[in-house]
This record gives sequence, structure tokens and C-alpha cells, in this order.
Amino acid sequence: MIKNVQTPHAPAAIGPYSQAMIANGMVFTSGQIALTPSGEMLEGDVAVQCVQVLANLKAVLEEAGSSFSRVIKTTIFLADMDDFAAVNSIYAEAFGEHKPARSTVAVKTLPKNALVEIDAIALV
Repeated sequence: MIKNVQTPHAPAAIGPYSQAMIANGMVFTSGQIALTPSGEMLEGDVAVQCVQVLANLKAVLEEAGSSFSRVIKTTIFLADMDDFAAVNSIYAEAFGEHKPARSTVAVKTLPKNALVEIDAIALV
């Protein structure tokens, strides 16, 4: 069985996709950018945006019955690899001692000209 995940505590999808899907005891989140739950793009540097991205991701995971401590894998997309250290520091604080597998890639552009986007795969 596949279940759609939707929470008002994270921004609604801005396209034809879900915030997350649950299948076989796992949750697969869509990438989160620095949109507020009301859909407003948060201005600011990569640190400000990363905090919002992680808050959105946390809200989606919690709605799915999961949490950062149950994340298996994340992917971080950066508009500028020079932001790696700043994002890494905020990410490390959010995940604490739990260190899921992770990929970090630089991309040409992100939706809404975001500076960072993060998605996750976690256990429910």
C-alpha cells in the first residue's frame, strides 16, 4: 500500500507531486526548499534558508510518523558548492549523533532560485 503524506506545517507542493510518500515501511520525501508553510520564499543567505529547509523536512517526516533519527539517506542540492561548510554545520546540528548516508551535489539552479534543497528517505 502506498500512502500520500500531506502536512500544513510544511509548504504545499509547487508542482504535480506530493510532500512525501510512504511505501513498505519507508517514507520518501520530496525535496524541500526555503518556502515557509504558507508558501512564501524565505529570503536570506544559505544558512537562513537551510534552517527553513530542515524545519520543512522535519514537519513532513513527523507527519509520516518518522523523524530525523530514522532517516537512512539524504540528498543535498546546493546552488553554490562554496556553501557546503555552512550547510554542513546546520545539517550536523539538526541530525546530532545520527549520521545518515548522504550525497551533496552542486546544481545550476533550484526551484524559486533557492540556495539549498534537501530530500530524505526514512523508516516510518
